[in-house]
Amino acid sequence: MDIHVLLDEIDSLRAKLETKPSLNEGEAKRLREQFAVEYTYNSNAIEGNTLTLHETALVVLEGLTIDKKPIKDHLEAIGHSHAYDYVVALSKAPEELTERTIKEVHALVLMEDPINKGKYRDVPVQISGALDTPPPPDRVPIEMKRLLDDYSTDKRHPIEKIAEFHILFERIHPFIDGNGRTGRLLLNLELIKAGFYPIDVKFKDRGQYIGCFRSFEETGNATQFVEMVARYELDELSKYLSILTAKESSMNG
Repeated sequence: MDIHVLLDEIDSLRAKLETKPSLNEGEAKRLREQFAVEYTYNSNAIEGNTLTLHETALVVLEGLTIDKKPIKDHLEAIGHSHAYDYVVALSKAPEELTERTIKEVHALVLMEDPINKGKYRDVPVQISGALDTPPPPDRVPIEMKRLLDDYSTDKRHPIEKIAEFHILFERIHPFIDGNGRTGRLLLNLELIKAGFYPIDVKFKDRGQYIGCFRSFEETGNATQFVEMVARYELDELSKYLSILTAKESSMNG
């Protein structure tokens, strides 16, 4: 499907949602918690965390520890959950994305690493399976400033610019660890600020997700990932439209 047809469909669904009754606080809280747990599970699983969805819920919601699972996996779940809460809070008073915000989100994600959290890497890195090599450490601040400057003046549809920002952020790979989780949190921060729902890149779609980076390396455009983000956003919009339509029907009863 042409990407602009997808984006038009998203904008149309958003307009329909604005005509529906709002969720009450209890309903909204339940959906937020459900999303946050699934999102934390999937984002961490993409990076190799071994906690299951159920175990992630026990750690994040109940504060329990899972027998024979690494402490690191527990801390990653807690850190990601706190970082997502922070992203939601930031989205309520939207400001331009800054390096400071990026480092603050990363510091929560990498809570188990006091030396490297919230700090750009000072060593060269390689991304497994990537064609391109991330910039050397002395170039990271320069590349990040350029990325944010370009992003702030990008006039394309929000989903297009946010998706491409994510691809470029991951290519810079500004941190020694936690780039993927941080990048997906920033993607959602920007989506929420732009009036969209946050998306949850599923662990089962990891291969497709990684393929989007390879496609960008080969073609120089982020269309494949823009489409992936757009389809996830369509799913979220459709889910909420279904919930709110059912609520509207019951109210009109």
